[in-house]
This record gives sequence, C-alpha cells and structure tokens, in this order.
Amino acid sequence: MRAHLTRPAFVTLALALAVSASAQSVQAAQSLYDQGKWQEAATAAAALNTSAGLALAAEATTAGAGLSPDSQKKALFEKAQGYARQAIALDKNNADAYFELARAQGRLAQFVGILQSLNLAGDVKKNLDQAIRLQPNMAGAYVALGLWNANLVSKGGAATFLTGAKKAQIAPNFEKAIALEPNVAVHRIEYANALLLTGNKAGAVAQLQKAVTLPADTFWEKRDLDAAKAQLAKLQ
Repeated sequence: MRAHLTRPAFVTLALALAVSASAQSVQAAQSLYDQGKWQEAATAAAALNTSAGLALAAEATTAGAGLSPDSQKKALFEKAQGYARQAIALDKNNADAYFELARAQGRLAQFVGILQSLNLAGDVKKNLDQAIRLQPNMAGAYVALGLWNANLVSKGGAATFLTGAKKAQIAPNFEKAIALEPNVAVHRIEYANALLLTGNKAGAVAQLQKAVTLPADTFWEKRDLDAAKAQLAKLQ
C-alpha cells in the first residue's frame, strides 16, 4: 500500500521544511558574521527576506561600519536602519529588530548635528524600550540603555533635560545585563566605557580587568577583547 499525505498534512510538512530551511539559512549567515565576513553575512541574511534575516543583516551592517572608513559610516548606519525597519514591518514582535534599529540610530547620532542627534536619542530610547517589552531578558538592550544614559549625561545641559537621561540609570542597566549574561565580555567593556564617560576611571579599570578574563570565540569578540586589553594597559 503506497503511503500518501492528506492535503493538510502535506501543507504542514511543507511549512515545517520551509521553516527548517530558513533557520539553516539564518545559521549560515550567522556563521559568516561570526567569522567577521560582515558584507557576505548581510547580503545572505537580507536575501532571505525574513524578519530574522533582515535583523541579522542590520546587525552585520552596523558592525561592519565600525571597520569601515569614516566616509562610509553614515551610509552604512542608514542602510542598517533600513534593514531593521524592514524586519519590523515583517514581524512587529521581533525584539531583535527594534534593538538593531536602536543600535544603528545610536551610532548614526555620532555623525550628525546636535539637534538631529537629540531627536535620534529619543528614537533610540523608544526602540530599546520596545525591545525590552518584547524580550525582557535581552541583555544587549540593557547595555545600550546604560550607554544611552551615560552618553547623554556626559553631554549635560540640554541633552539630559530634553531626553530625560539620568546618571542613576547607568549602573542598574549594566548590572542587569551582566546578571543576565555574566560571561559576555562586551557588556563589561561597554560598562567601562560608560564609567569613563562619567569620570569613574577606577570603576572602568575594574570592569576591564574582569572583561579580559572572559572567553572570546567570534571575530567580533576577539576584536573587543583586544581593544579591552589595549585600553586597560593605557588606564593602568
């Protein structure tokens, strides 16, 4: 007797196979990204035309901007925002997409005028808050909130008044992130950066000393670790 599938079963199987193929494709793009091949990763991830793929494309593009000449950074951050917005359009519940939009906006703010950067600061906060609402244990979003407060507090004056940034919100956000992911070095590295912005050199050194003892597997983690070691050497 020949086996056969009823139509509902066939549709279910086809959907399962499509989801599996999509997941494998995202994993392939993620592997390229982890190797530091950010352009190939962004292209492969965006070609999937899924929310997860486009969020990864945004992440890779923002990271790649950090390796690119200053003349190219603004365009790359804008491209990353485009990917993130496409990801949100496909899935309004994708926390990673809101986080990547916030991250690209935050980096872009460093390359525009003060008024536009303050407008972007409001959007960054809104998107980070949404990411946390959707995924309360997203450590990276708490790191970004800590940095958001630190950067604006360090500017003082209108920056804090207009955005509501507070020095008292820096440490709690970083401590939340570190509690969630204690073995991720970049959380402590960014905490050190935030502490330096607010004049706490001793605190920054303590965070960097811990960061350089943590594992680094991907291209980006190793790059962060090298930078942390160099910064620690300068501060000590």
